[in-house]
Amino acid sequence: MVTNWIDIIKKVLDEDRITSSDFDLNPINTLASDRKLSKAGVLVGICCSEQNQPSLLLTKRAAHLKNHPGQIAFPGGRFEIEDDTIINTALREAEEEIGLDRSIPKKLGVLPNHETVTGFLVTPIIFQLPDKLDLKVDGNEVDEVFYVPLEHILNLKNYSIQARKWQKKFRYYYTVPYGPHYIWGATARILYGFAEGFQNANK
Repeated sequence: MVTNWIDIIKKVLDEDRITSSDFDLNPINTLASDRKLSKAGVLVGICCSEQNQPSLLLTKRAAHLKNHPGQIAFPGGRFEIEDDTIINTALREAEEEIGLDRSIPKKLGVLPNHETVTGFLVTPIIFQLPDKLDLKVDGNEVDEVFYVPLEHILNLKNYSIQARKWQKKFRYYYTVPYGPHYIWGATARILYGFAEGFQNANK
């Protein structure tokens, strides 16, 4: 692993890559060119953890939520007009969900957008976070905040493709498990693109 992880991130962000999609592994005949997508922004926060290694902050969504209960996700959510920018969306949502003061994260760059099967166009924004955070998690939205070593995320060997039945059809998706945490779906696909960009940048 390169010592200066900020340089790693910037190297990946220089890569010109296309938008990813939930349809990458589940192709359909055609996607309507006039389809309406709701914008969303997520915070991809990286800091040095207690083990003094670059790590990625993720959340486990509350089990009682109507949408995606118990799933692993980035802090973030739907764009609101008052946000003005998608970056502000990610910061606002992170503040609401885990009590991360929006003035703290330092923006490093933006990863390619990801289109979800549920009709969202998600913009992942990478932020540098302080090594020590005083978070106040909203238990109505989040059950847990945890960290995954960046080295684990950037290793393509840690990813696999799995499937489950959804709306009477098998749908395939990426996974990148870590310890007790089953990271899958859009979150894993965004991270896979991040890892892929890292591998390409370091060839």
